[in-house]
Amino acid sequence: MKKIFYAAAIIVSGFCFSQEKNYGIKAGFFDGIVTAGYVDHGAFINFTGPNISFKNKDIKILIGMLPSLRIKEDKSEGAKNSTIIPTLGAGLTFIYKKFALQVPLYYNTKTATQDGAWKTGLGLGYSFR
Repeated sequence: MKKIFYAAAIIVSGFCFSQEKNYGIKAGFFDGIVTAGYVDHGAFINFTGPNISFKNKDIKILIGMLPSLRIKEDKSEGAKNSTIIPTLGAGLTFIYKKFALQVPLYYNTKTATQDGAWKTGLGLGYSFR
């Protein structure tokens, strides 16, 4: 049992005290990434919000909240919603060097004609960091 403990301690310390530190998992509040894309017959512009990220050299993967502006024309009869709606999404963002690919999820609430449902989108963006 002691040998297993010592072997595990050596392996963990090798990862923790290695010379190169180009990888790691960390939490962040804003990563300086702006994306634009398409979701549910409309567009979105968003910024990365609170997230958990993994970085390895030039590649970074984020999973987190996406404060957004959704741009979608309301084609219903009678009273209409605004064309630009602030909303909060969640999703994955893949960054290679300064370019970002994003897969956001937005929730559309229940209406008189539709059930509530999650909608998946796709966006491209830029990382300012």
